[in-house]
Amino acid sequence: MTSPETEAEHVEATNLLYRDPALYDAVQSDSTSAAMCHTLIELHRPDARTLVDFGCGTGRDLEILAKRFECIGIDLQPGLVDYAHQARPGLDIRTGDMRTVRLGKRMDVVTCMGNSLAYVHDNNDIGQVFATFAAHAQPRGLLVLCSPVAPITQAEPTTAAVDTPTGSATVTIRHTWDLRTQINTMHRHWTLSSGDEARDEIRRRVLFPRELEHYAEDAGFEVLDMLDSTGNGNGLTGPTAYTVARRTPR
Repeated sequence: MTSPETEAEHVEATNLLYRDPALYDAVQSDSTSAAMCHTLIELHRPDARTLVDFGCGTGRDLEILAKRFECIGIDLQPGLVDYAHQARPGLDIRTGDMRTVRLGKRMDVVTCMGNSLAYVHDNNDIGQVFATFAAHAQPRGLLVLCSPVAPITQAEPTTAAVDTPTGSATVTIRHTWDLRTQINTMHRHWTLSSGDEARDEIRRRVLFPRELEHYAEDAGFEVLDMLDSTGNGNGLTGPTAYTVARRTPR
């Protein structure tokens, strides 16, 4: 297992958004994760009062959840945490590695959204992350994950406009898939408002639904539901899904 500092530096070096937290915040502005989490919590644990979010980034979703819950956010990237402290000073956001961090308290809800789990590639490390989830969940506490469950394999690149703090940018994205390692790599080519160009690569581990069930159950959770990220109730139809599990008393 690499050290938290080395891992953070490596991820930052390969992801433009982690090097530019303001751009990260802007790109995440249309996130629906907080609303989806709120819906799932109301369905499965309506009496929940406390929540910890692993991989909270700049705290945009946490800020919404904090209107309803007493929240703590954890993220590996010091730059994102520093930005969160400036942009959202009322939130309790801390730097930490979700493989090893221990807050010394258990919460009603544990969340991990924004594909944060997919940045953990090694099987043993994934097991450690789920042990962290379990260590912070009250008996019968809820675990809500958002993670890729199938690769994106479209053959043709896609290009989209992105609103940034300094103006409009464009990003062209293509994906590659390594079945042996279950790594789906997103290759991005940015043309920024300044005219500068940048490239980055985001490597995400796909955990198929039965794998997610295995890791969750091995850590002491009972999987309650898996649903498409659209929340349309039609089962798992897309590459990303929400997994909802409950900590079983031991």
